[in-house]
Amino acid sequence: MSEITRLKSQITARFSLGGFQIRSEASTFLAQQLLPLDATERKKWITNVANHVQGQCLSLPVVERPHIELAIKEANNTGLDDTETIFRVISAFDVPSFVYCEEKKKFLPDTNKRSLLALSDAKSTYIRERYWLLWQKTCRHDTFSRRIAPGTDEMGKKNRMTLRKVENILSTSKMNDVVLLGLLTQLTEGRYYMEDPTGSVPIDITTAKFSSGLFCEGSFLLAYGKYNDGILKVDEMRFPYPELAANSRAFFGSINSWGGPSKTLLKHSSNLADLEKAMVENSIVFLSDCWLDSLVVMDKLNHLLRGYDEYPPVAIVLMGPFSRTNENVYSLKPLFLKLGEILSECEKLISQTDLVIVPSIEDPAAANILPRPPIPDAITEELKKRFPRTILTTNPCRLQYCTQQIVVCRADLVTKLCRNTIHFPKEGLLEEHFARTITQQHTLAPLTPIAFPTHWNYDAALSLYPLPDLIVIGDPCQGFHTTEKDCTVMNVGSFPKSKFAFKVYYPSSRTVEDSQIPDEE
Repeated sequence: MSEITRLKSQITARFSLGGFQIRSEASTFLAQQLLPLDATERKKWITNVANHVQGQCLSLPVVERPHIELAIKEANNTGLDDTETIFRVISAFDVPSFVYCEEKKKFLPDTNKRSLLALSDAKSTYIRERYWLLWQKTCRHDTFSRRIAPGTDEMGKKNRMTLRKVENILSTSKMNDVVLLGLLTQLTEGRYYMEDPTGSVPIDITTAKFSSGLFCEGSFLLAYGKYNDGILKVDEMRFPYPELAANSRAFFGSINSWGGPSKTLLKHSSNLADLEKAMVENSIVFLSDCWLDSLVVMDKLNHLLRGYDEYPPVAIVLMGPFSRTNENVYSLKPLFLKLGEILSECEKLISQTDLVIVPSIEDPAAANILPRPPIPDAITEELKKRFPRTILTTNPCRLQYCTQQIVVCRADLVTKLCRNTIHFPKEGLLEEHFARTITQQHTLAPLTPIAFPTHWNYDAALSLYPLPDLIVIGDPCQGFHTTEKDCTVMNVGSFPKSKFAFKVYYPSSRTVEDSQIPDEE
C-alpha cells in the first residue's frame, strides 16, 4: 500500500467517525496536502480539518473538495495572533528606517519625520547611512575582524587586514597594502575617486582586477592597492563582502525591521512557520509589462486568470506599465474596467486570491522617481468594485508571506546596471553578476541619483538589508532566477515580449517555476 493510499484510509476513517462520507477527490486532495508532514502532524491536521468541516453545517453528510479547501483555510488562520498574517503587502512609504549607532553596535529606529520634499542635506544623509551599513558589515568579516589564523582570503590577500578611511590615507605621502571602503564617484569629469565621510582620494583603475559583479558609479566598493603621490593605484576592486540575513538581523534586536503592524519580526513566528510548511501548493504569480491596451495581452491575461481560477494562488502580482502609450491618465480607467470584468467571472480568485497592482515609473500620475506611489483609486475604482481583493501598492513594495520576506520592484534595473557599469564582466552569467551586485550593495539603487532617481528621504524603501528571501525585479530583459546567500533573485521579464512567460513562486519549497501561456492551435 502506497503512502498516499494509507493516508487516504486514515482520512476516510476519521471522517466516518464524525458521520461523514468523504469523496475520493476530496480525500486525495487532503492527503496530498498532508503528505510532506510527519505522522504526528498529519493526525493533528486531519482532526483539525474534520472539526472545521463539521462546523460548516453541511446540508448532506457528504464532503466535497470545496469543503476541504474552506476547512484548511479556516484552520490555517486558527491560532494566529492579531498581528500574525499569512499575506500582507507593505507600502514603500511604510517601510521602517534605521540608523547605525557605532557606540551600541546596533541599528536604532530613525525617529525623524520624512516627506517627499527633502531638505538639502537629505542626499548626503542617505549616502552616509549606506556607507555605515556596509562599513559595520565589512568590519565583522573574517578578513578584518582578526578572528582567524593567518592565511589568504578569496581575493588572495593576507588576512587580518586593516580597513582604512580616506583621512588615514591622506595623512601620509605613501602607504602600501591599502584597503579602502568608499563610494565610487567622479568629482571631476573623467576622473574617478573613492569617497567616504572623511574625504575623497583620486584612484587609478587602469590595471585593476575586478571581482564578479556590475561596478557602477554610485556603488560602494572595496579597493585594494598602493597610495603614492596623492593617487591610490588600485590593484583589485570588489564589492563589500556578503552576509547572511540571519547574521544581519542580530544587530536589529527583536524590533520589526521589515514593516507591518507587528512589533516583532514575523520571521521568527513559529505559528507562521508551521503554516508555511503545511501549505505546499500555495503560490504567488508574478507578471510584468501588463499592457491592458493590447488585445493580445488581454486575451492572454484572460486565459491565465481563468486557468488559475481552478487552483487559486495566494496572490497575483501585476506590474506595469499598464499601457503602451500613457498619453492620458484617465485612459487607464476603461482598461482596468475590462480587467475587472474578466476577474468578476473568476469565483475562486475573488474569494481566495489577492490582486496586487505595482505601477512602473512609466505609468501616469507620478514622477519618474522611486519609490513611486500607487495607481490612483479614481482610475481603478471599477476594478475594485468587481474584484474587492485588489491591492494598489507602491513601486517598490514589500510582501510578507508567513515568515518569508519578498521585495518587488518594477524597474529596468538590469539594463541600467549593464549600461552604466565601468567594467563589464567577460565571464560568468549576467544573472549571477546582477544578483551579486544588489545583494552585496544591499540596495535596489546601487547607482547615482542621476542614473536612477530616488527620493532621498525614502532610501530605506530600496534597502535590501538584511537580505530578504526573494527579490523580484520587473526588467524587460530575459527572465531568470538565481540564488545568492540564501536569497533568491528573480527577474520576471516582459510578459508580452517573452511570448507571454511569467514566474510562479512556491514559498513552501522556495522554488521558482517558469511558466508560459501557450499559443492557441
